[in-house]
Amino acid sequence: MVKILVAGFKGRMGHTTVEMVLNHPGFELVGVYDPHSIEKNLNEINEFSELDVPAYHQLSDIATGKVEVWIDFTSPKAVFENVKFALEHHISPVVGTTGLKDEQVAQLQRIAKKNQVGGLIAPNFGISAVLLMQFAKQAAKYLPDVEIIEMHHDKKLDAPSGTALNTAKMIAEIRSEHYQGNPDETEVLPGARGANFQGMRIHSVRLPGYVAHEQVLFGGPGEALTIRQDSFDRSSFMSGVAVAVSKIGKQHELLVGLENLL
Repeated sequence: MVKILVAGFKGRMGHTTVEMVLNHPGFELVGVYDPHSIEKNLNEINEFSELDVPAYHQLSDIATGKVEVWIDFTSPKAVFENVKFALEHHISPVVGTTGLKDEQVAQLQRIAKKNQVGGLIAPNFGISAVLLMQFAKQAAKYLPDVEIIEMHHDKKLDAPSGTALNTAKMIAEIRSEHYQGNPDETEVLPGARGANFQGMRIHSVRLPGYVAHEQVLFGGPGEALTIRQDSFDRSSFMSGVAVAVSKIGKQHELLVGLENLL
């Protein structure tokens, strides 16, 4: 049984993760964490009334010796310190929280390497999203003019999404940076052309009713290609989280991208 702590258990993704862990025969929930919660035990929530799982409000209170994997669905402001804490206590982090900066990821990777602790930061745990990024990278070899549109619910804190940014980074590995569009174009409204990542444009949509969706649009002389994925329910991410939790104990470094474990 893999002993798991879920950080951010009061959020929508955290709540879905708690349910997944409880229903998985190979996982054991040994703790939950949220600095903004008031519960001292998960059984104070009606639907979990028959459980006995401690709920922590401070990192320093966590019984780290009982935890093997730390699943993090918190916030961009909290995720770095959370993952740093886990790695320093030899707990393998499985991170779905977006918003980490490149230099923060590099620092966390150094800590993981020093402590020989495996971990994973995944911009998206949906299998369809992982495949989209792989397909987009392949397509960019032949159609280097590309724009990305990502669509999420209106409560999302960061823009662009981690998935969209990671898609752009993967495309950039094989695409030479260049300007797209009319070099004399003018934005009548600032920002109309979206964020610029090495010549690629990324557009972020935030609307109620959406969960997580992405389109990668490629254009070439006389043709176009659109690759799209849709996550209609947060449960779609759980199969990827379960795979990561099951495999991360065999790693000795902090990986970025679920594709590294598939």
